[in-house]
Amino acid sequence: MNSTFNTNYSFNTIYYAIMNQYEEGLKLLASQLSCPSGDTGIEIGQLMHESNIFMTWSTVEQLKIQSKDKVLEIGPGLASHLDRILGIAENIKYYGLDISPLMIEEAIRINQIHVNHHRAFFQWYSGENIPYDNHYFHKIFTVNTLYFWKEPQVFLEEIYRVLKPLGSLIITFVQASTLEKLPFTKYGFKKYDDSSIEDLSSQSKFKTISLDSHTEIIKSKLGEEMKRDFYIWHLQKPKE
Repeated sequence: MNSTFNTNYSFNTIYYAIMNQYEEGLKLLASQLSCPSGDTGIEIGQLMHESNIFMTWSTVEQLKIQSKDKVLEIGPGLASHLDRILGIAENIKYYGLDISPLMIEEAIRINQIHVNHHRAFFQWYSGENIPYDNHYFHKIFTVNTLYFWKEPQVFLEEIYRVLKPLGSLIITFVQASTLEKLPFTKYGFKKYDDSSIEDLSSQSKFKTISLDSHTEIIKSKLGEEMKRDFYIWHLQKPKE
């Protein structure tokens, strides 16, 4: 196989690369998980939806979404879970920000009916600046994006800015002990454990409500069954 890869290879080709040209295949998989693109990106988006759905619903349950809430999801991918979120309560406004233009395009296509009825809004962003006014959202959540934040403390401040006082932020992520077992996570993944979360929390204006540990059995990105330990970190913006 040619030693040069691009984003138009199928996931099967990436898997073959992982098996036969190990490091290059792992780098490509890690890159696609960070920012899906090309033909492969759609397959990766579907794979992420399927493997992350339990984490997503565990997160949404803790958000306690109410009628008329404006809810922001950072990194929604395909947003194939949107129907269920909008069914939680009446007059919810959902906003999805993603660094992948492909994921935004596909999320709009999949959820076109909600976009047309102005219940869902999808937008590309840089991964750094959130393009909304101060105190705009009631609830914000993100699943499996924390590893890719370039400057976590700075980005937490940006989330703080757009969240209403007493609003909730939930960050859900796989624990470092699990990520260390996955070979592709050595490329571009920042791993978090109790200590690093405590450090991040101590520098933040947010109040930590809870940091709950959960375990599930999933099929890994490499097709193997594995135990995945993850955290649901619930924060609140204090009343100003």
